[in-house]
Amino acid sequence: MLKEFKEFAMKGNLVDIAVGFVMGAAFNKVVSSFTGGIVSPLIGLIFNADFKDLKYVITPGTANAEGVIEGEVAVMWGEFLTNVIDFVIVAFVMFMIVKGVNAMKKKEEPAPAAPAGPSQEELLAEIRDLLKK
Repeated sequence: MLKEFKEFAMKGNLVDIAVGFVMGAAFNKVVSSFTGGIVSPLIGLIFNADFKDLKYVITPGTANAEGVIEGEVAVMWGEFLTNVIDFVIVAFVMFMIVKGVNAMKKKEEPAPAAPAGPSQEELLAEIRDLLKK
């Protein structure tokens, strides 16, 4: 059973998936950093606030002794929009990578066409002629 597991784990596809997963996770951190550190502050200039902190308050809460608001119900649309921007950037880059890899693959040559032989009607006519003799 251990031998079978080793063969399964060392298959090329599984290793490729693992490498892709690790690289994707690292790339996602880079994109999140880019969005949080560059894109969000620039968009935040429009709203005069930190973009991730933008929210629609449904029920206001009360501040406790430490100044932390408790009991507030809010829709955190700024954080959601930041995550959507992250997703769009990652999806676009992955699309470009897949497109580049597909372009680099050798285009498979089409299989040669089957040699053109006599049609069914011609064969039947030939059999008919042979039977007449």
